[in-house]
Amino acid sequence: MKNHIQNLFSERIGGPGFGKEDVIYKFEKIKRAKQKAKLRYPDMELIDMGVGEPDEMADNTVVDTLCRETKRHENRGYADNGIQELKNQVPLYMDNVFGVKNLDGENEVIHAMGSKPALAYITAVFINPGDVTLMTTPGYPVTATHTQWYGGDVESLPLIEENNFLPDLDGIAPDIQQKAKLIYLNYPNNPTGAQATKKFYREVIDFAFENEVVVVQDAAYAALTYGEKPLSFLSIKDAKNVGVEIHSFSKAYNMTGWRLAFVAGNELVVKGFATVKDNFDSGQFIPIQKAGINCLKHPEITEKTRTKYERRLTKMVDILKEAGFKAKMPGGTFYLYIKTPEATKDGVKFNSAEEFSQFLIKEKLISTVPWDDAGSYVRMAACFEAFKDGELSIEEEDRILNEIKTRLTDVEFIF
Repeated sequence: MKNHIQNLFSERIGGPGFGKEDVIYKFEKIKRAKQKAKLRYPDMELIDMGVGEPDEMADNTVVDTLCRETKRHENRGYADNGIQELKNQVPLYMDNVFGVKNLDGENEVIHAMGSKPALAYITAVFINPGDVTLMTTPGYPVTATHTQWYGGDVESLPLIEENNFLPDLDGIAPDIQQKAKLIYLNYPNNPTGAQATKKFYREVIDFAFENEVVVVQDAAYAALTYGEKPLSFLSIKDAKNVGVEIHSFSKAYNMTGWRLAFVAGNELVVKGFATVKDNFDSGQFIPIQKAGINCLKHPEITEKTRTKYERRLTKMVDILKEAGFKAKMPGGTFYLYIKTPEATKDGVKFNSAEEFSQFLIKEKLISTVPWDDAGSYVRMAACFEAFKDGELSIEEEDRILNEIKTRLTDVEFIF
């Protein structure tokens, strides 16, 4: 029987060819390689350093708040654009943790059901056919995808090591600058782990004024920084005049599946966001927002998590250096971004990060995420599971890391 539905798919997701593509995407390749490796070495532990979400549950006080608030009759309904109590708490948190002053909880803050939909909604606020979004690359693709869905174009801003993984704003062609409406940033950066500087944010603000673009700074890892205090784009003079910052509860508070974030900054951007949001969702469950308030009042929860990642990352850097890699501590996030070797001494060649990542999975049962967008690198995450008798265990953490060390140091890599 002929099925007319196949011919009705929108062009934005592939048109009549939807579902017929032969392309196997990166994460599907990783999944298949892990399955084959486990079959080949059934008695060998697969160590997953590719996962990009916290290994622990949310703090007990956060869970308790959710449970308590869920039982309250008044919390059962739609939240729409968010409860004011949460929005009022955001300025206090931003001042306490990031030194951001004069943020108006009434007009300059709005909640979102996670950073991912927030990034999608913002493109709907601004992008018309022919408009350009400036995107740091490699990076989280949601803003780029939705820009293209709305008929816009994406201009990649490569993040290279020589520039400390910051985009070269001076290298953007004049005709692209004229068409640009959005510039997407993500610092601390996934996957590079780089942190922005006050000087860089100043340059971004000046660029935004000169070229009349909106800055969207994705701060999902903002509170997970090492060596220096957390830095917010909004703490820089005039930042609110050109853009917004998106903060997530997922990484800082181990609440990945809870889906809660907030957008803060320019009042007009927030107003436009609220209009689009009204037509997409009815707000996050109020008890989850109440749990989020508890989080914002207790940044020491994040500090405990940050300390764990710093400990693990420090150990991972030492292990990788011993294996010949030029590893160093990131400015933030829970990732290491490692340049891939060219080959092994016994003749295995790596023409891309993807080939090296596949080698690590198939031969060493270590899963990483490859990036070939701006050089060949793999991302290794410090959020692997290390529990003993249901509790987080440094002893188990060290066992896993020592196993990684054993597997990497029995190969001689050529760089």
